[in-house]
Amino acid sequence: MLHLRLITPSGTTDDVVRLLERTVGTAHLVVLPGVARDPAGDLVLCDVAREAGDELISTLRGLGLDETGSITVEDIDLTLSRRADQAEENAPGEGVDAVLWEGLAEATHEESTLSVTYVAFITLATMIASCGVVLDNAILIVGAMAVGPEFGPLAGICTAIVQRAPRLALRSLIALLVGFAAAMAVTVGFSLFMDAVGLFTKAQLEAGRPNTGFVYAPDWFSFVVALLAGAAGTLSLTSAKSGALVGVAISVTTVPAAANAAVALIYSDANQAARSTEQLLLNLLGIVLAGTLTLLAQKYFWKRARQHV
Repeated sequence: MLHLRLITPSGTTDDVVRLLERTVGTAHLVVLPGVARDPAGDLVLCDVAREAGDELISTLRGLGLDETGSITVEDIDLTLSRRADQAEENAPGEGVDAVLWEGLAEATHEESTLSVTYVAFITLATMIASCGVVLDNAILIVGAMAVGPEFGPLAGICTAIVQRAPRLALRSLIALLVGFAAAMAVTVGFSLFMDAVGLFTKAQLEAGRPNTGFVYAPDWFSFVVALLAGAAGTLSLTSAKSGALVGVAISVTTVPAAANAAVALIYSDANQAARSTEQLLLNLLGIVLAGTLTLLAQKYFWKRARQHV
């Protein structure tokens, strides 16, 4: 269930209440006249089944409520109510399959914004991965994958393509490109320092690395895994199962490939640098392609499901 908190101008409250009353899947409607001060108006509260939420929110925006008042949506972790159970039963489809497009756009907007924190995380992840590739330590590689925040901008690009939102696409692309560029530049400096103190050596990089050699060995399996991870990551976002994102993060070699390219650059190993970059681009392409197709499929099948109600 979702909880809606609406501030409505007094002149539109009746229209909003009628909309809520005739929307299948709503329950616990409360109207508090005149209690809102900024913006001034009435406070309307209700719960709605997740599968009915997206259409309801879109209709509320169509009434201009996001301009003249406010629309706040919160997930409800637990509600004990026969009316809530009935609302979920009456609403078409399954809540876990429903996509809240407004919520997805907001989430990807936040995760795909270039910020100091985002750059810090992707830089630290790449530096950790650089240690992993030089030491041939798979545990460090997995840790770096889990720390990397790059799925946010990738999801933002997928959402922007499906929603035809060029600003979100540009913001996400900038975060992705600048983030990786900054991370690799800092990792080059970090690698030079580690080489100067004798902790990194060219022999370590070019030695046989059975545990981490995959980060500069792009092949069709890399692309297939990226496709699967992109689909899984997108589903985890749209179904609010964010725990699955950790599994997605450690399935693709974006950050480790960037780290290997950075270390290879300081030792003038053009082959490893080029193949690592190819691995990085292959994974990024696979994730974006799969994420976009997953969103399009969800949009199509959900629309079909509602048409057959």
